[in-house]
Amino acid sequence: MTQVANAPDRYLEELERADAAWGRGAPAWLKRTRKDASGRFQSLGFPTTDDEEWRFTSVAPIAEATFALSTDGRAALRSADLAPFRLTDLASAELVFVNGRYAADLSSVRPLPRGVRIESLASRLATNASEVEPFLTRVAPFERQPFTALNTALFGDGAFVHVAAKVALDAPIHVLFVSTADGRPTMTHPRVLVVAGESSQASIVESYVGPRGDRYFTNAVTEVVVSENASVDHYKLQRESLDAYHIGTMHLIGSRNARFQSHSVSFGGSLVRNDVIAVLDGEGIDCTLNGLYLGDGQRLVDNHTVIDHAKPHCGSREVYKGILADHARAVFNGKIIVRPDAQKTDAKQTNKALLLSEDAQINTKPQLEIFANDVKCTHGAAVGQMDDEAIFYLRARGLSHDEARNLLVHAFAGDVLNRMPLEALREHVEAVLLRQLPHATSLRTRP
Repeated sequence: MTQVANAPDRYLEELERADAAWGRGAPAWLKRTRKDASGRFQSLGFPTTDDEEWRFTSVAPIAEATFALSTDGRAALRSADLAPFRLTDLASAELVFVNGRYAADLSSVRPLPRGVRIESLASRLATNASEVEPFLTRVAPFERQPFTALNTALFGDGAFVHVAAKVALDAPIHVLFVSTADGRPTMTHPRVLVVAGESSQASIVESYVGPRGDRYFTNAVTEVVVSENASVDHYKLQRESLDAYHIGTMHLIGSRNARFQSHSVSFGGSLVRNDVIAVLDGEGIDCTLNGLYLGDGQRLVDNHTVIDHAKPHCGSREVYKGILADHARAVFNGKIIVRPDAQKTDAKQTNKALLLSEDAQINTKPQLEIFANDVKCTHGAAVGQMDDEAIFYLRARGLSHDEARNLLVHAFAGDVLNRMPLEALREHVEAVLLRQLPHATSLRTRP
């Protein structure tokens, strides 16, 4: 991997600060892991466009900037500032983190079923580190992923969710990460660990938000363990400041007959990269990855997914859709791997992009790597512009040009939105999309 010149050195001081601040009292295994991750990041450096996995996405704005670990940010944040991002009426628990640190006074947790544990990751490490040791930093490897290595070396807090065997949550858990510039360009490295016991059920919503105009860097890692016969619905809502950078990685390991659904929504950020790596490590697993993103201005949204069919009789479905305007760019790279023993695999992947301007652009690369012979695998990609005949049809029935475009764009996005099982959350995302659509389409209005 080609390095950005001297880029790791810019972060060396922060790595040393973090080791001094978080090393005290940490369990020996975590200290060793942090040290290994720090060394690995310094060895790898930041990826460049010479790296095949980053060919269309330059992280130079992150690598060449000087971001510092935030020391606070809570003092400048009022509870009212969070109102547009809260899901209090929907969630059974809402954990709020400000600049990567748990804010108990902003959080709310209703009475939960016995066997459900939801708390700050730092708190759980301080009181019972052995409970997280089998999973934390084990599910998301960092040997070849520099941003995961950086997160592993620098994370100070995050969310820990554990659902015991045969326990079902009737309402989702909301984890809200709020980032602020704190008077200077700052960075946070949130960590989320979700462990679903055998035959359990849970819904998790991760939100990443920040004040308009703030410049910061969020580097998040989520680890999800879905045990035998368990079911997990995971939602990621990314609504960062349009001047912020967001790198997010989620690693999933599923066991026999597990069910996992991921719904990724990206509406914010100047440079956004979402990686989802799902390993189907048991027979009969059902995995769904859905994504929706909206880009305008000169923003870049990059989605990379990997579904690794390691065992037979598993199914996967994947639908990603993007809406791009102005000079926005997007990248989609979806890889499906079918291992030699993964017979009877059934995998389908679809990627579609709607370009609202002549200058918008997407690079899409669906991939199939099949090493078994008794499988059903399909993939496809489609990129197009607005249908002029459809617009004419709607305008002939009294709609303005903007109204017609927004209606068609909303219908395009609806295929992904309608796949979200949580109706209240689906309506929330839909409302955000409708608020942003007029801005994304107004500059392209034609007479």
